[in-house]
Amino acid sequence: MSMLKGSNVPVPAPAVRLELGWQAPPGTPDVDASALLLVSGKVRSDADFVFYNQPVHASGAVRHEGKRQTGGGMTDALTLDLAAIESTVETVVLAASADGGAFEAVPGLHIRVLDAASGAELARFDSQDATAETAFVLGELYRRQGGWKFRAVGQGYATGLAGLARDFGISVAEEPQPAPAPPQAPPAPMPPAPPLPAGQPAASIPPPPGAPAPAPAPTPVHPTKVTLTKEAPAVSLTKQGGTSGAMRVNLNWTSGSTGKRLTKKFGRKAMQALGAGGALLPQSGELDLDLCALYQLTDGSAGVVHPLGGNFGTLHAPPYIQLDGDDRTGAVAAGENLTINLDHQARIKRILIFVTVYAGARSFEGLHATVTLQPQYGAPVDFSLDECTVPSNVCALAMITNTGSELVVEREARYLVPEPGVSPQRTVDYAYGWGLDWSPASK
Repeated sequence: MSMLKGSNVPVPAPAVRLELGWQAPPGTPDVDASALLLVSGKVRSDADFVFYNQPVHASGAVRHEGKRQTGGGMTDALTLDLAAIESTVETVVLAASADGGAFEAVPGLHIRVLDAASGAELARFDSQDATAETAFVLGELYRRQGGWKFRAVGQGYATGLAGLARDFGISVAEEPQPAPAPPQAPPAPMPPAPPLPAGQPAASIPPPPGAPAPAPAPTPVHPTKVTLTKEAPAVSLTKQGGTSGAMRVNLNWTSGSTGKRLTKKFGRKAMQALGAGGALLPQSGELDLDLCALYQLTDGSAGVVHPLGGNFGTLHAPPYIQLDGDDRTGAVAAGENLTINLDHQARIKRILIFVTVYAGARSFEGLHATVTLQPQYGAPVDFSLDECTVPSNVCALAMITNTGSELVVEREARYLVPEPGVSPQRTVDYAYGWGLDWSPASK
């Protein structure tokens, strides 16, 4: 049963999952969850703000997990290890921000507090009175007599996530405003440019083996992002300021049942042909998707980075792309990740990021995936995959192209159907004209 605004309930679980949920018909603004750890009503530093651009608190006790599609709705979740939160933290504020409209256009907005171990619902609050606000404090977890309680708040902010953050003491990055030149005065000589700050610890490029690690610098807060759609499929990283340091590419997914439903929809012959096209395993077992990348460098060299055959790439030498590892289930918050070293962008001609179904399904039908590109500097770029309507086990996700003057990311979200006997990787090669030589490989 939903709580009334201002009411509170005990939270007996040592760890909880907070699910911000809403319905998402076409035209609904995108919604993001965030958490602020407060001492005496304020954050101690910008590091106490956990959101999509800073997903893990330094203590490890609070994590932003990301979005999931649930039928006709969406959720954005955070996990909190209440037992591990520093004793000086008195309150954790649970907020939501809307991108592309106000909360009056977001139906079914609510927050649920779940026991992280059992999944049992401990509390729920449904927002009923949102209007022109673009940020909302839906609730808060606070200490009381040695335990934790949850309070339903329901306070809106017309100034968005940036305004909410400022109210709690966050230093929000702003676009610098040019100073007017003094009239009839010669321009003053420009001082030498200050050195670039060290990168964020979670997203910066690690030094090559044997090199000393630079001292970490405070993480800048940029509560903005770019969402790519069919109508607006491309963005310039150059214009966003994201052309140096490390860029993380993350793939997260959920899945439903496939099996007989796929065979009925696509036909047995189509499913058999699809199964013969690559390294797919039987439909039973955990779903295993592989994040991969085709690359071309300006010197004419080209290749592929993928888990098959241990081709995980390298970060400080060509191709300047490296897979973090292989998430066999997609169930963990991290999903699958690769890193691109943008300090060498001048040597990169184009990179095509794609995903294949390695095991656990014959097609992407019923899978719901979100792709996020997080430059070390500049706004994150994300998009969701459309529903798969063809018997496809390989999907081109995004193309990164160096035009000579700009580094551009373009949403592909293109499902491909391999010909009989053709692997998913080679199918992508054929579709985009890479021209590589292929040989069988496995994990």
